[in-house]
Amino acid sequence: MESVAKTNQFWAFVIIGLFTLLTVVSYSYNEYYIYLGAYLWFGFVYGMCLQYGRFCFSSAFRDLFAVGVPRMAVGIMIAMVLFGSVSAFVTATGNSTYHAAPYGWHAVIAGLVFGVGMVLTGGCASGSLYKAGEGNVTAMLVFVSISTSLAIFVDVGGWLNALVPNSWHESALAKGLPAEIKVGDGWLDQYLAGHVWNQPILTYSEWLGLKDPWVAAYVGSVLVGIVLPATVLLALVYVVWYRKGYLRKRVEEGTQHQGFATELSGYWSMIAASKRTAIAGLILGIAAGLHMYVMKGMQLKFGVENWGSILKELGFTSGLSYKGTVFDPGYWYVTTQEAQWFGWLFNKLGWDNTGNIFFGYENGLPNPLLNPAGWMSIALIGGAAVMALLNNEFKWKNTTPELAMWAIIGGTLMGIGSRLGLGCNVGAFFVRVSQGDVSGWLFGIGMVGGAYLGVKFFNWWTERKMAREMAAFEL
Repeated sequence: MESVAKTNQFWAFVIIGLFTLLTVVSYSYNEYYIYLGAYLWFGFVYGMCLQYGRFCFSSAFRDLFAVGVPRMAVGIMIAMVLFGSVSAFVTATGNSTYHAAPYGWHAVIAGLVFGVGMVLTGGCASGSLYKAGEGNVTAMLVFVSISTSLAIFVDVGGWLNALVPNSWHESALAKGLPAEIKVGDGWLDQYLAGHVWNQPILTYSEWLGLKDPWVAAYVGSVLVGIVLPATVLLALVYVVWYRKGYLRKRVEEGTQHQGFATELSGYWSMIAASKRTAIAGLILGIAAGLHMYVMKGMQLKFGVENWGSILKELGFTSGLSYKGTVFDPGYWYVTTQEAQWFGWLFNKLGWDNTGNIFFGYENGLPNPLLNPAGWMSIALIGGAAVMALLNNEFKWKNTTPELAMWAIIGGTLMGIGSRLGLGCNVGAFFVRVSQGDVSGWLFGIGMVGGAYLGVKFFNWWTERKMAREMAAFEL
């Protein structure tokens, strides 16, 4: 056992050494590359936090609906409160790189599709990355499936155009997008330009009319946008899933029920049981806040607003969007860069996939070696691997034909859902809620509903499978 631990430590230090070497060498070559290095090390921290806290939305909802265990769901809500509290400081000081998203029923539907997919795969978008870092082959397939479906879905037209309402089509054409962006051909383009872009954008601070940046951040975004809804949801979870077991345990211990004081004690006991996930959420919040500060500082240092400008300065003009930009969120994000990787590959194989809003107009198709958000995701996997190795939790876990099937199906649904919602469980829910964005909770509502349907489907599937196996055994 000791030899295994030493081997794991060796490989952990190898990963850290490679990331350090990459940072030093790239910076030595050109100081601009420190921009990439910043994304890399924040991704590394995100990965370590996710693995430490076992931070997975799929696990949270599956455990809640399937077996009635609320620990992960509670931990995620606590983490959002802590994450949002740190993010509010960044926002109040004017250093946030976040932009609110349109809200409407599309966010709920997107969350529903995404929620079903993440339960089928057994891992959300961020969870699949950190599980890949633990050596889980099924999670790696989920990652590939999400990336592939995203890259394809953003550029599919043809017969899907027949499903586009005429109002969307006309509204999309009226946006006056460049001719190079074939906005009238492609379901997602017409959905975005013809519908989503027409929806309102609102934060809780704007809704409440709060002008002072500190009041807006901590009263609007944190108190109204996170703390109050989270408190209500935690109370609901306590009553439905935790209270009965807690009171039974008190009876077994010979402790009498003391009314409201007992209920408060039970509520706190439920929260304290999720401290590992909560600690991870706090560190994630601090890291995400520092990430925004650092990227804002980088932009000021180099006199740019987007990494695309630096790429042009370095002589890399291929892969830029029509606007001369690439995807450069300045904070934690997951799925867009994964779509870019496979989109770039498809492009090199001959697919002209730049005539759409996602690649051609907004995010570009940069070389993966020069993709800052891509460096973040690679480092996230590496950070998770390091944490797993140091805790002796790394283990190659092969897949099975059935798990591979669900990974592909569920990953495809998550890819589609993330594009419909303009983000995944991180970008469309966790980060948006922490920033007081109204659209965040709407995506979350859909995601919970989708997770519930996914659990119900899996229960039916398992019972059906067991019935077939028993029938075969009896024969």
